[in-house]
Amino acid sequence: MRAILRIRRFNPEKDSKPYWGEYTLEDIQPTDRVLDLLNRVKWEQDGTLVYRRSCAHGVCGSDGMRINGVNRLACKVLAKSLTDGDGDAHVQIEPMLGMKVLKDLVVDMEPFFAHYRAVLPYFVNDTPAPEDGRERLQSQEDREVFDDTTKCILCACCTTSCPSFWANGDYVGPAAIVQAHRFIFDSRDMAADKRLDVLAEPDGVWRCRTIFNCTNACPRDIEITRAIGEVKLATRRGVEKQREVMRKEHAK
Repeated sequence: MRAILRIRRFNPEKDSKPYWGEYTLEDIQPTDRVLDLLNRVKWEQDGTLVYRRSCAHGVCGSDGMRINGVNRLACKVLAKSLTDGDGDAHVQIEPMLGMKVLKDLVVDMEPFFAHYRAVLPYFVNDTPAPEDGRERLQSQEDREVFDDTTKCILCACCTTSCPSFWANGDYVGPAAIVQAHRFIFDSRDMAADKRLDVLAEPDGVWRCRTIFNCTNACPRDIEITRAIGEVKLATRRGVEKQREVMRKEHAK
């Protein structure tokens, strides 16, 4: 099996604009992943190719990129899923959209993480800890309300697939809202109102246009658009009322 790769290249130190690098790999396996193909290009043909990767198991989220026009994790896309009628894998790889390209497939993630930090993505509870030294317990029903959004790995595939983010980089983006959702609906947390104040700003949750690109791009299958809708409702109904609605929905 053969792979034909077309990779968007850009080195700001010498290139005036991006260009396409084309590479052919022979004897690939159907179960090779796009990350394996990138590694072979770098190790066998062009050592200057730059991309991020770490765990290679779909957990760290570092190898998010645009593969054949769709945001994916390179370590989760199999070569056999990219074949056409001639049996070859045809792969076009680009950096994620909406963020500054630092080099080749590497983008500047700092604005993304600035939006993440803005929603207070950590547990807040100033009440005394349980006297027995145990953790603050929570019912299974209360946990189920936000369980889906605990799966986010901050790969940015959702945010960089969003047209609202492409149009306005000040929009906090789907990933930040997902992280806020995880804590807003945690019955043990005490900072939901502060997060909703942030998300009620013009560049907050209401900039979402419910296009569903984010849900389709998520490598962890999080129902992102639904989570964003639930945060919108919380800003209108109040957290407690919306949490109760969600609890009933999960109980069905």
